[in-house]
Amino acid sequence: MAENKDYMSKELENGTVNINEEVIITIAAAAIRDVEGVVSVRNDRKGIHVELGDQSVALECGLVLLYGHSVVEIAKNVQNAVVNAVESMTGLKVTSVDVNVTGISMGKQG
Repeated sequence: MAENKDYMSKELENGTVNINEEVIITIAAAAIRDVEGVVSVRNDRKGIHVELGDQSVALECGLVLLYGHSVVEIAKNVQNAVVNAVESMTGLKVTSVDVNVTGISMGKQG
């Protein structure tokens, strides 16, 4: 991967589009919150980390999940949701989505 930077530049026919990594974090966080069994994800660099490459992005996210759900199944669903959302909204290739389960909640989802 290229050096760590704060934005991704995408050359288009009529000019350049610059996508700040905070935009990618926000997209990923929104996609993760829609996954059943996820209690919380932080919408900042502590909860979701982004590494930008040449027209690609790798993500790492820390999540708290709801007790009684399959951790592996939720992680797979999170990975799929993040890949679909980030790729469709930015045009960047998602090379990986690492899921770190940082806690289990006995409370309700949301």
